This record gives sequence, C-alpha cells and structure tokens, in this order.
Amino acid sequence: MDNRFLIVYSRYNKAYVIGFEGAHKIGRKTMDARKILQEIRANIDIVIKRDSHLGQSLWQELLKVHPADLADFFSDIEEEQFQALFPALPKEIKLEVFECFSDVMKVSTLTFMSEEDKIDLLNELPVDKVTDLLELLSDEDFKHYHNLLHKKSREKVLSLLKFHPESAGGIMDIEVITLVKDFTVEKAIKILQRLRPSRDIHHQIYVTDTAHNLVGHINLEDLVFNQPQSKIASFMKENEYVARADEDRETIAKNMVHYGLMTIPVVGKGNHFLGIIPSDTLVDVIVEEASEDVLKMSAVAPLKYPYFETSFFRMLFERSYILVPLLIAESMSGTILQAYEETLGVFLISFIPMLISAGGNTSSQTSAMVIQGMASGEIRSSNMFRFLRREFIMASMLGLVLGLVAFGRVYYAIGNVLQSFVISLSLGMIVLISVTLGSCIPFILRRFNIDPAFSAGPFLATIMDILGVMIYCYITKMMLS
Repeated sequence: MDNRFLIVYSRYNKAYVIGFEGAHKIGRKTMDARKILQEIRANIDIVIKRDSHLGQSLWQELLKVHPADLADFFSDIEEEQFQALFPALPKEIKLEVFECFSDVMKVSTLTFMSEEDKIDLLNELPVDKVTDLLELLSDEDFKHYHNLLHKKSREKVLSLLKFHPESAGGIMDIEVITLVKDFTVEKAIKILQRLRPSRDIHHQIYVTDTAHNLVGHINLEDLVFNQPQSKIASFMKENEYVARADEDRETIAKNMVHYGLMTIPVVGKGNHFLGIIPSDTLVDVIVEEASEDVLKMSAVAPLKYPYFETSFFRMLFERSYILVPLLIAESMSGTILQAYEETLGVFLISFIPMLISAGGNTSSQTSAMVIQGMASGEIRSSNMFRFLRREFIMASMLGLVLGLVAFGRVYYAIGNVLQSFVISLSLGMIVLISVTLGSCIPFILRRFNIDPAFSAGPFLATIMDILGVMIYCYITKMMLS
C-alpha cells in the first residue's frame, strides 16, 4: 500500500484517510479549529448578529473550518442558534456541511430551510445519500421532497429504493463512469474529460458491452500507456470479484478486504452493470458493522440513529427489554441455591461468586475471539472443526490451571483437602463448559441466520451463571453428602 495512505481515522459513520506527509499539518489545523469553535461558542450571540468587529472576525474564521468539524459544531449548539447560523453560510459551504450531517440532522435541517435551499441541498447530494435520507420520512414528506429533485435524480432514487438498505444495491454508487469495450483509448479519454464534473472517476474503470453488461475493467493508467487507436477490449482485465445486488454488505466488505480491492462492481440479473461500491463506502460499512457488534455483545440492539438523536424513552426501551428477561433468568440461580442450601452450608456458598465469575469471564473471552475471527474471515466453516478441537484442548488446560489455583486459594482459607478439591473440580468443569459453549454458540447462531455477536456478553454470562451454580451444587452433593 502507498505509504501516503496509512492512517485511517473514523468518527461515527465518517472515515478519513490521512497521509504521513500531511498528518502533522492536518493535526495542527484540527487543534486550531477546536480553539476557534470554542471561542465562537463562547461568543455565539455576537457571531449570529455580526454587528461588531469581533462578530465579523469570528464569522470569517468559522467559514474556514472543515465541513466535518462544522457539522459536529452545529449538532452541539442550541437549535435556535443552529437555525440562525446555518442558513447564513455561503452556498458551497452549506452544501458541504449538509452532506456531513447525519440523516436525522439532515431531516431536521430541511424543516426550516427555504424551498430554494431545499432544492439545492437535495439535488447536490449523491443519489445514494438522498435515498437514505428519504427512507426516514413519512409518506407525505417523502412525496414533497421527492418532487423537489430533478427528474433524473428522482428516477435514480426510485431505482435504489428497490434494494434492501444493507444489500450491495442499497449502498452502491450509481453515478460512475463506465466505458464500452469497443471504444478506443482516444474516445475513452474524451468521454472522461466531458463527464468528469458530474461523475466520479475511480482508479478502476469498469467496462461493459453495448447492452451494459459487465465484461471487465481497466486501470486509469492504462489509458496513458496504450496507443490512442487501441481498443479497450484489447487490454481490459477480468474482474476479480463481482457483487450481486442482493448480496449482504458485510459479506462484501469482508471480500473487499480479503482480495485487497478498492472498488467492486455491482450487477443485477443477467450480469447487468448497476454501480460500484467504493473504498469510502467500505470503510463506512466496516465501522458500522463493528459498532453494531459491540452493541450486540453488550446486549443492546443496534441503534438506528446516533446516541444523542435517539429519544431517551426509545433508549430506555432498547436497553430494558433485554435486561428484564436476563434478570428473571438470573433469579433461577437463587432457586437452585435454596434447593441445595443444606448441602452447601454457609461457607461453601461464599465461593460461588468466584466460580460463576470464572465461568462468565472465560465464556465471554472465548466468544469474543470467535466473533472477531468470524468478522475478519479467519475462522470459517472450512476450519470450524479445527478451531473447535483447538479450543477444547485450550478449555481443558484453562480448567486445569484455574482449578489448581482455586485449590490453593480454598485450601489456604479452610485447610480441608476434600472441600478444596470439590471447589477446584467444580471450577475446572465450569471453565471447560464455558469455553466449549463460547466456541460453539456463535456457529449455531450463524447457522440459523442470527448474528453471532449476540452470543457474547450478558447472554452467555447469564447462561453460565445458572449452569455454574448447577454444576457446583451437583458435584458438591455427589462428593460431600
């Protein structure tokens, strides 16, 4: 990889690639922007009025701030202040900042803009982002904003709305240049020069036949190194990976990383070319999928909107409806302990927290490794049994190590060999079962098309709390009764 593009910085659903050559300079500008925005926030009423030298000076500094930083700034200030400042921005800056807003923020912004500004903002957005925005609206608002789009944009939006938002068709860019295989190099260059302002040009340019079916691709430099009269068909290359329009975006992201591709083409029925998925979309997908997995591993349903744009009661529901069943399930541990209260006695009950925490920790540790391996593509169906065999051996050794440590700890406390052995044996069995379940459950969930990330965190910890108490009570009863 070119060493100019080695630092990837992501914030929410945005990603930026920073080169070594300019990283220090950009970092310094970012620090300056923060100081400027802090000063503007402290004098925001003056900036809104702009009737003083300080207000005019800060306003000019505001216009120099990067659009992504301005988007964050506007999302943090009061709504009245935002409504006063944003419409006053120059048209070009306004469009750039609007594109950096979240979809919810965009909808909120459109509610107070003039009709002329609405038309400009919507028609300057890439079609795929307009599609994401319109999906949030009610039917009435959808019709209103859809009618503000130019005719060609309306047709493109309707074509994208046919696809699931998390499919290749839902995230692809359709405003790209393609070339026909019978074109000469000279003709291809003229077409690129003519269409560049309205279409994106990527390093890989995809080639179709006259029926717009995908046949291959060329690299941009191929147009320099070949003779003007050479036909594209004579030097085009075969596509390494082609995505179907209905293919899941997570699978596509894995394949793009696996094959080291910066863009991939998307086709429909009959190999008909529809669009491409570029590298910036790939980064967005990876960041979003990683964020979803973190939430699922913590027993939280993925949030549709950013944290501060999700209502308090919606957040309360999303978190409580999972925690309540887990609470009720966890209460089963108390029922089991009551049944074995005479067998265990007060002293042996005191070691239960040590046992169930060991089970929860090892199961969460194992399932996290499986989920990470699945996400990166390192652990697959083809090597599943090799992984499970290795983890079973690991579980046995972890059980032995932790069991020996537990034996020493308990014997030091009570000086009873048999009771110490019972507790260490119980812990070893709990760890063995924890690692086994942590290894197997993600594969089972994936087999039933359930995200494996749900197997980690509170779900598996609750299961192991119950099983741990049952195992401890059963072994104690068998050996000490």
